[in-house]
Amino acid sequence: MLNFIKKNKWIFVVFSISFLLGILTFFTFINESFVELNYFNFQSLLVVDLALVLVFFFIIVREIYKLFKDKEKEGIGSKVNLRYISFFSISILLPSILIAIFSLILFSVGLQKYFDQKITTAVNNSYDVAKNYVDETRNNIEADILLVAIDINRNANFFHENPEILNDVLRHQRLIRRLDEIYLLDGSGKILMSNVRDVTLEFVPPLKKAFELLVSDNRPIKITDAITNRSSSLLKLESFIDTYLYVVKFLDPKIINYLKETKQSINFYYSVQNKRSGIKITFTLIYVIVVTLLLFLSIAISIKFASRFFKPIVNLIKASESISSGNLNAKVPIIEAEEEIDKLNKNFNLMIDRLKGQQDKLLLSERHEAWENVARKLAHEIKNPLTPIQLSIDRLKEKYLSKISNENDKENFENYLKTINRQIKDIEHLVNEFSDFARMPKPILKNIDIKKIVTRVVDLHSFSNSSIDFSFLCEKEKILIAADEEQLNRVFINLIKNSIESIMDKSKKNGEFAYKIDIEIKEINNYIYCTIDDNGIGFSNENLDKIVKPYFTTKVKGTGLGLAIVNKIINDHDGKINFKPKQDGARVEIILPKNVS
Repeated sequence: MLNFIKKNKWIFVVFSISFLLGILTFFTFINESFVELNYFNFQSLLVVDLALVLVFFFIIVREIYKLFKDKEKEGIGSKVNLRYISFFSISILLPSILIAIFSLILFSVGLQKYFDQKITTAVNNSYDVAKNYVDETRNNIEADILLVAIDINRNANFFHENPEILNDVLRHQRLIRRLDEIYLLDGSGKILMSNVRDVTLEFVPPLKKAFELLVSDNRPIKITDAITNRSSSLLKLESFIDTYLYVVKFLDPKIINYLKETKQSINFYYSVQNKRSGIKITFTLIYVIVVTLLLFLSIAISIKFASRFFKPIVNLIKASESISSGNLNAKVPIIEAEEEIDKLNKNFNLMIDRLKGQQDKLLLSERHEAWENVARKLAHEIKNPLTPIQLSIDRLKEKYLSKISNENDKENFENYLKTINRQIKDIEHLVNEFSDFARMPKPILKNIDIKKIVTRVVDLHSFSNSSIDFSFLCEKEKILIAADEEQLNRVFINLIKNSIESIMDKSKKNGEFAYKIDIEIKEINNYIYCTIDDNGIGFSNENLDKIVKPYFTTKVKGTGLGLAIVNKIINDHDGKINFKPKQDGARVEIILPKNVS
């Protein structure tokens, strides 16, 4: 799966970019992004999102076009592939559409519920409650300053004579009225007398305009400072000369903050309410983009996955069709696929190899049987007249040799008879080869030591061919195999004899060189592997298929039966022999089952 992702990483990269841009678009819309929410930015993000959707769409159209092209070329395999992709895409598309419709309805209903009349009333009432508290606090300060002024004006004469008592009265009035600060000021704002709750607070005098307003209107002047949460009031004391009463009350900071937050929430609430249609459209657009991206990604992955899954199946179908038409050389290409598919391809190829091997053995057996019949008839037809010819030569020699008086004629006559006799012996040798090939008996299997057989044959040939360097490698002291000892002996005699002849032929053409024959035997998984390497003439590629056919030979005096006999013996032992050309010679590989009982 990781390899699949690596090979198609561009799909996941494009999807990741698209998905992130979709999320960025949404957060930009709700003012939660690093991108400022304005018409240009929002439009740019949507254009980029749609461009990526079009990229996916182009990719999918291209892949589908390729599928239809393959369908026309390859037939059934591509049809199954296309059917699978269509089913997969529809199975994704239908749930996506249903979920999209359900989500949009749910969002629309939820948005409608969010702006329900009860919720709107509750939002407005929460603000009104807080605002009424503030307004009431600010209005109460007007009543408080009037009551304090009445008390002070009523006892003005007494307070003129006892100013220290006036200060106590101010303190009692502050406590009774729950005021924070109370001052007596002159017309310029200078403090004549004061009583405050917190002496650390800096005195903030009323504006000059407030004093001017009291000249024409003797009603209390209400002063509100939203920054410091102060509510204050200024009133002229009629019983005092150029004296003004100034009282201050601080609002509860928690109530003020709550009022600000409530106001902000209400503003946001009505802002969203005014944009309801835009929100629905935007949500729909973003949702459609994201769902489309997911859908396109799924289709793209399904196309790639289907191609990956069905390509081996198409290869199997092609190979099976080729095999059904009689071509047993067909192979399923080994490509990267799932473990089970890969195993299926390998087993299929292994089965075809075995089937081809069995067919080759059957054809070879039939050919051998045909050649055996031909060889038997030829041997019979040729051998019959050889004996009378040989007897006739002997009688001619006895009857006429003594009657020839001329020594030169006598010598010539004797040479003629020897030539005829020599040719008869060559024909006899050929007849014997035919007979051996025709009368090759079935092997009699016994547990024998193949190393011992090869050692014996190597010793025999090395003794008579001392100029050749023989190398025999076998790691085990003994290797048992169920085989016919006489026939295996004949195999190795023939093969090593051929190697020797090949080396000698090469030396006649190319001159002297280091003659070498290497033989190795090893046992692997109940099979015996034997290789014979020489640095002779070697095999030509065009003759490899003919080399074991009876009567095919490249030698001047060869019968073409030696390797045919070797091949037949190996096949009768359920083995296999391979002839391979090398750069500086030839290699013969023999594979035999042990079958030791």
